[in-house]
Amino acid sequence: MEYRKLPRGEEQISILGLGTSSIGASGAKEIEAVMTMALENGINYFDMASADAAPFPAFGHTLALGGARKDVYFQIHFGANYQDGKYGWTTDLDTIKRSVDWQMESLKTDYIDFGFLHCIDEKQDLHHALEGGTLDYIMELKKAGVIRHIGMSSHTPSVAHLALDAGILDMLMFSINPAYDYARESDYAIGGIAERQNLYRRCEAEGVAISVMKAFSGGQLLNAKTSPFGKALTKYQCLQYVLDKPGVVTVLPGVRNCEDLKNILGFITAAPEEKDYSILGTFAPQEAEGSCVYCNHCQPCPSGLDVGLINKYYDLALAGDTLAKDHYANLDKKAGDCIDCGHCDSRCPFHVCQTKRMENIAQYFGE
Repeated sequence: MEYRKLPRGEEQISILGLGTSSIGASGAKEIEAVMTMALENGINYFDMASADAAPFPAFGHTLALGGARKDVYFQIHFGANYQDGKYGWTTDLDTIKRSVDWQMESLKTDYIDFGFLHCIDEKQDLHHALEGGTLDYIMELKKAGVIRHIGMSSHTPSVAHLALDAGILDMLMFSINPAYDYARESDYAIGGIAERQNLYRRCEAEGVAISVMKAFSGGQLLNAKTSPFGKALTKYQCLQYVLDKPGVVTVLPGVRNCEDLKNILGFITAAPEEKDYSILGTFAPQEAEGSCVYCNHCQPCPSGLDVGLINKYYDLALAGDTLAKDHYANLDKKAGDCIDCGHCDSRCPFHVCQTKRMENIAQYFGE
């Protein structure tokens, strides 16, 4: 398993986390087996926005037996209500308090790793969370040491930007996948290509980690009949696409059982060609062409440049990341080492003129 450090903390988070939205129907025994398998394979990050209450006591029981609470990170959602056994969304503060107490009791924990403002997709929802008492309650728990970090889940870039403006987030849970990033906004996702990419870059620049939901677009991308591109992608292509985005620390695919989890874990040992999502270059709309997505399909570079990483540090520096220049300076090979051979230009699925871009990047960093 690979781990990425939380920018605003010391936690090392597994790149593959676990979503619990659909696992509840499998029953307590299978849920416990799934969590045990996840822990044995190095998964340490769990999102608890479930379709029902079942995962909470099952996970709590597993942790009580294994004693692994200190090695596990939970996203607990302030606004997800499980009082009647099924999921419900609420903004009522008293209901939120009761639900969070129940979630903690069921998980057999006295602290929350990530306390999340839940499903904040509209400006008025964010305003209510910030001004209606929910954030104050979260801040009280953080001050008391009950909450370690504050996060928010959203599908709306403009609302996520407002939360970033407020300076309250250590983690943003956001929906990222090729369909949302490149298909027509009205059909699939909120926000255009540039707006979504700018959000990812801003998060990395400001040290706000991203945990990813909807990596497969609810399964749409895995079936040619439902894919907006008319062709199916694989789970591993989708996972690699997400993990290459700036700011992303972990992706949280939902699983139903151990067989699903075993399939997801195969990503760790899969060959690079199984993860190669360069086919997206044939799907992407015109406005996406000419933009590096850091897929590294141009590798290997004859001069040894990590073209994707060079582009990422450049884009992040432009976005205001004060550390990007330092990261770039520590690269063994920089844009100025480009020999203008055109190898990357000929291979780029998004038709980026990387040789010209290397020239621009070298000038920007003062080479």
